[in-house]
Amino acid sequence: MNSPIIQLLVLAGIAVFLILRLRGVLGTREGYEKPAVTRAEPDRRRKPEFDVIEGGPDLDITDHVAEDSDAAKALAAMKRVDPSFNVGEFLGGARGAYEMILMAFEKGELDGIVPYISEDVYEAFATVVDERQRQGLTIEANFIGISDMALVEAEMDETTKEAEVSVRFKSEMTSIVRDKGGDVIEGSDTEIKRQKDVWTFARKMDSGDPNWRLVATGE
Repeated sequence: MNSPIIQLLVLAGIAVFLILRLRGVLGTREGYEKPAVTRAEPDRRRKPEFDVIEGGPDLDITDHVAEDSDAAKALAAMKRVDPSFNVGEFLGGARGAYEMILMAFEKGELDGIVPYISEDVYEAFATVVDERQRQGLTIEANFIGISDMALVEAEMDETTKEAEVSVRFKSEMTSIVRDKGGDVIEGSDTEIKRQKDVWTFARKMDSGDPNWRLVATGE
């Protein structure tokens, strides 16, 4: 065998040996592999790309009234006296109180709402309820829901710490008025009655009693 051929065979054997060794170390790759991404270490000396705003508006207040309004100032004063006061939570409670008090009045069942209404409101409600009973009228009412509500006014007496908040409600209900004989003289169980009310709730903000009382009603 010629010397050049022997040299080629030797070189070929060496090449095969090296390929096998490389495959054993690196393994095999099939298909496309995404290139490795190296995360750059953040430069902690750089300033943040945003500024932290301190002392901004209280969104719990400005979500319900204009920022520079008298109502906003009154609500802020309430929070200074009672930091636990939250406008959103107050409105949630007012929604529940509206349904409870309204339905108690419609049904003439005032005893259960005495802790939540002022003496003046109780007397006004009781006068109407007593007149119904004198005439022998009964009311069957069904509350459908509140379609809209909004905080319309807020006042705070810095001296007495007495606060008042007025809320406008738009509600829907059905009601039937029956006479002594049980005949329907007004309303229908299918006719929806739409009602608008502005109720004012009051509370002494430095009191340990967290409950608000209904002190006035209007339209």
